[in-house]
Amino acid sequence: MATLLPDLSDTHREIQRLAREFAQGEVAPHAAEWNAAHHVPVDVLRRMGELGFLGVIIPEEDGGAGLDYTCLTLVIEEIAAADAGTSVGVAAQNSLGAGPIVRFGTPEQRREVLPALASGERFAAYALTEPGHGSDAGALRTAAWPREGGGWSVSGSKQWITNGGIAEVFILFARTGGEGPKGVSCFLVGPGEGFVVGREIPKLGLHTSSTVELAFDGFEIGAETLLGVEGEGMKVALSTLDAGRIIIAAQACGIARTALETAVEYAGQRMAFGGPIARFQGVQFPLAEIAARLDAAWLLTLNAAAMKDAGHPHTAAGAKAKLVASQVAVDAADACVQTLGGYGYSAEYPAERLYRDAKITQIYEGTSEIQRLVIARDLFGAAARG
Repeated sequence: MATLLPDLSDTHREIQRLAREFAQGEVAPHAAEWNAAHHVPVDVLRRMGELGFLGVIIPEEDGGAGLDYTCLTLVIEEIAAADAGTSVGVAAQNSLGAGPIVRFGTPEQRREVLPALASGERFAAYALTEPGHGSDAGALRTAAWPREGGGWSVSGSKQWITNGGIAEVFILFARTGGEGPKGVSCFLVGPGEGFVVGREIPKLGLHTSSTVELAFDGFEIGAETLLGVEGEGMKVALSTLDAGRIIIAAQACGIARTALETAVEYAGQRMAFGGPIARFQGVQFPLAEIAARLDAAWLLTLNAAAMKDAGHPHTAAGAKAKLVASQVAVDAADACVQTLGGYGYSAEYPAERLYRDAKITQIYEGTSEIQRLVIARDLFGAAARG
């Protein structure tokens, strides 16, 4: 896909090259083994910290690489092409963990947390989703009650928390006011009494990532843990998700790229009816369409990242990128399995893992239905709200 990237800077191309070399040398050879064992490769993630991949968007003065979202997009696409689950750890550390701290953190919060995130000394998790509140995050029920002398006491639960099993830093959303989005605040917290990290949730795919439940029962946190302004937690949440959707689009493109490459390679080698199956239009045409749509998805993703880097509104751009890229990932994985036939259904080949990993890109950080809603509201404005 190098021909699609004429406007990338030397820095962008260098970080892309570095990410590709690491992903193909240190991640791809182990992906099948790690996934079979449901192993989260923390040691490999920490090595990525040494290369700057865990702190791509963290400013240099805070211990990070000081690069932009286009760089992060390139890194995630390359790692996801090697193993989607491993890319989740990198994505969560950057966009969901460091992102809100960079934007809303106090100097003390930034100084205490960001260098450790950039190096991989500590991992971060984003605790927004609850058992009964996913897309409708503004209705969350976890509550933070004021304590005498300051601070809050938190009770409630969270679900589907990425990186939760390895994290020591949590971006926690809880209700401090009345009903609705305006009653939610955001906190930057660590483990403590009354805070329980629950079980690893069995998943269809992404077996190399940690996804857990969290429970809070009288978990006491200080006034200094407030991230941003009290009652404006949804502002933190939504701005973080706007950026995160660009990164999920990049992940989807990485999955789709590997699915397409796997199918094309197999079709060129698989012999049937006197020659390679690549000569049949029934094999050619589905993969040709995937190739065209993948190029479009990748350009949408880079465009959304460039808009964010330039300081332009990027909510709709990120939604479009995620909507298109996630569908391409699912379709590319399906075409890969179909092209490989019985081998595609076998766990001894990567096609079935790609098939399982692709689906989540249509669900987390905003379902495809939510992306369509975001795009529609951008098109129709107040009329879309009825």
